[in-house]
Amino acid sequence: MTDENKFSKSQRQPGQFRGGKGKPGHNGPRRFASNAPAERRPDQLWIYGIHAVAAVLSNPRRKVLQLLATQNAASRLVEEGATLPANLKDTSPRDLDRLLGNDSVHQGAAVEVAPLEPLDLDALGEARLVVVLDQVTDPHNVGAILRSAVAFGADALITTGRHAPAETGVLAKSASGALENITMIEVSNLATAITDLRDMGFSCVGLDSEGTMPLEEGIRGDRIALVLGAEGKGLRRLTRERCDVVARLDMPGAIKSLNVSNAAVLSLYLAHRHLSTTST
Repeated sequence: MTDENKFSKSQRQPGQFRGGKGKPGHNGPRRFASNAPAERRPDQLWIYGIHAVAAVLSNPRRKVLQLLATQNAASRLVEEGATLPANLKDTSPRDLDRLLGNDSVHQGAAVEVAPLEPLDLDALGEARLVVVLDQVTDPHNVGAILRSAVAFGADALITTGRHAPAETGVLAKSASGALENITMIEVSNLATAITDLRDMGFSCVGLDSEGTMPLEEGIRGDRIALVLGAEGKGLRRLTRERCDVVARLDMPGAIKSLNVSNAAVLSLYLAHRHLSTTST
């Protein structure tokens, strides 16, 4: 793990999920933030790894262009419940290494797809738990957050068009199929989107080292949006101000800092436990 992907006790920054104080605020109702991609998307990408490829093949929203798989990998995909397309192309591990790079853990399978079109906030429907990312861009972290979000029953992941992770094979592999099992929402302005979420009845909980209370106390209501900031920078000022509460993770051990994806796991667990008690 590089220094970019961890928090150092000696380099305390907002967003490191430790103790402190903050100033949550709210600037009134706004119009729903629309789906407005700010950067050009690739026309196609390769997704690889057995779990990720199987999830792609089971996702009706995906446009599959071609599937490359070894005979062994094809059998594993079928065992995972995937329906193989008629244009399956037999390949070898060496050919996939040349296509994807020697560092890609493809497990003998790769699928070329068109990227998923992001949705807007109207797609949330009756969602009760969403994750909002404020400029978290590392694809490994985002993939891990996606995997945890699906595991704990989150309904959507919300990002901005700019300073957000592009859909890539690395992200999809890290998510281990979760990318295909959660609603991906893109907004043009995150502060406005948080205000919109509050108007929709979500309790927006920002995680920050300058949190005014422990996260266990900050999670309230029957619709929750967990707002996570980028490592090092943390939540931006407007993001923090628009949240209902800015909370912290109190940890009793010698290590007082967490990677953002690990903080997401704990937050999702607490939010899911809370919602489970309010659903009856």
